[in-house]
Amino acid sequence: MKIIVTGSLGNISKPLAQELITKGHDVTIISNKTDKQQEIEAFGAKAAIGSVEDAAFLKTAFAGADAVYGMTPPNFGAADMIGYYAGVAGAYAEAAQRAGVKHIVYLSSYGADLEKGSGVIRGSHVGEDILNKLEGVAVTCLRPGYFYYNLYNFLGMIKKQGVIGANFGGDDKLVMVSPLDIAAAGAEELTAANAQSKVRYIASDERTCSEVAGLIGEAIDRPGLQWLTFTDEQVRKSRLDHGIAPAITDLLVELGAAIHTGLLRGDYEKHKPAPGKVKLPEFIKEFAVAYHQN
Repeated sequence: MKIIVTGSLGNISKPLAQELITKGHDVTIISNKTDKQQEIEAFGAKAAIGSVEDAAFLKTAFAGADAVYGMTPPNFGAADMIGYYAGVAGAYAEAAQRAGVKHIVYLSSYGADLEKGSGVIRGSHVGEDILNKLEGVAVTCLRPGYFYYNLYNFLGMIKKQGVIGANFGGDDKLVMVSPLDIAAAGAEELTAANAQSKVRYIASDERTCSEVAGLIGEAIDRPGLQWLTFTDEQVRKSRLDHGIAPAITDLLVELGAAIHTGLLRGDYEKHKPAPGKVKLPEFIKEFAVAYHQN
């Protein structure tokens, strides 16, 4: 099969492309960085250098493809984050339609079923809606949980304050996922025979925030490490004080609140998948190495 992988050589896209190449598929990796071309080609894939917001570029890249893996690159500099998600999904939709692509595997998120109250995840909801309106295209929406590597955002707080804190914590449940398990699921869907439009949730482990803190504390020699729950206003003030734009701050605070109340995982709980292979303690080993190196 000829398969297009967006996301350059990122945490999901690299292992996804590697699995597809190993299985003999013709893989093109899209990156917006020209300096990645040599690495991509050495990796065993073709390189297409351009922006996923450019439908004309994507149409050319998608030509002859059997399937496309589409993700939205992080862009916290976007003035309108939801609009940015919509723009990328719109470019994918236009390019796929014009190039005759019959299957798109779209990286979305748990909570993407929600029309409101999910913060930045609303962008995934909008993206799904745009792609699902395509005629003659099977759209598989991957809805992974909270990425393990998001925990790296707390490294500085742990070192400076000796705690983890957000507007979710304590006994709040986290549906957690490894990029490797997302990549494995993506490879399955991209190469599936008779692809049909559907939603697929992906989770590797489920833990309370306190359990996560306990495992981290043990691994970094900080026994008793706590994950505190701050108020929305405390988190908002902290983010603004650190220079995060008000519009992005509001979305991130709303997302944290949806994790705290359980709103974000409501539909996930109704459609729980079989757990992935990479459990949290395995990732915590990597986290501990990063903690001691920084």
